[in-house]
Amino acid sequence: MAETDGELAARLAAAAGDILLNLRQAGAFEGKALGQAGDEAANAMLCREIRAARPGDGLLSEEESDNVARLDQSRVWIVDPLDGTREYGEGRSDWAVHVALAVDGVAAVGAVALPGLGLTLTSDAPIPLAPANAPPRMLVSRTRPAAEAVFVAERLGAELLAMGSAGAKAMAVVRGEADIYLHTGGQYEWDNCAPAAVAIAAGLHVSRADGSPLRYNNPDTYLPDLLICRKELASDALRYAGEFVANP
Repeated sequence: MAETDGELAARLAAAAGDILLNLRQAGAFEGKALGQAGDEAANAMLCREIRAARPGDGLLSEEESDNVARLDQSRVWIVDPLDGTREYGEGRSDWAVHVALAVDGVAAVGAVALPGLGLTLTSDAPIPLAPANAPPRMLVSRTRPAAEAVFVAERLGAELLAMGSAGAKAMAVVRGEADIYLHTGGQYEWDNCAPAAVAIAAGLHVSRADGSPLRYNNPDTYLPDLLICRKELASDALRYAGEFVANP
């Protein structure tokens, strides 16, 4: 039986995670050199396997030169071989592998591997949402918390929870560890396509910070902002984010 897109995404994300874990455990590299070696090894496998399994689809990877032919294709795989290079190099667990398929600009299929936790979350098999935290927990960058996110957290009465990579933060909301992830510091399509697909399948609110939908396979791959949160928090989060923009 042919492998579905979701099965392919999950298998490859998990396999890339294994490559990264094995490389780190081997001890031949440290710090930034480890991150670079991990990016290269995981990317080589992901791109090779996607091209072999889906030769008619487009491909966009953080670690590959962009092929603009993807713009004429309906189905485009969008991958980040190592999201959270700093955390990976530091031996932390809050890093991820992203494998997604965008169809006509929509994040249709996604798998996010969290190798440090031994988990792979997918859009094909969403996990049930856990009960909301009280007070709500809001994720921010562990190195540079955005002023807008801090502002929204204060208005919501939310506790701040610092974490590493974008994928780890998004999956923390999916897993119920947190309730809201607002990012306004700038991302690219590979940073959030797979997390968005998994979060949508789990029943969460997913949008730009102004409430507009996320669109993929654009000529310019920069996506400056993102909101992933429980649906009951979305209206207030968007309103407060708008207040911050209007009165920074």
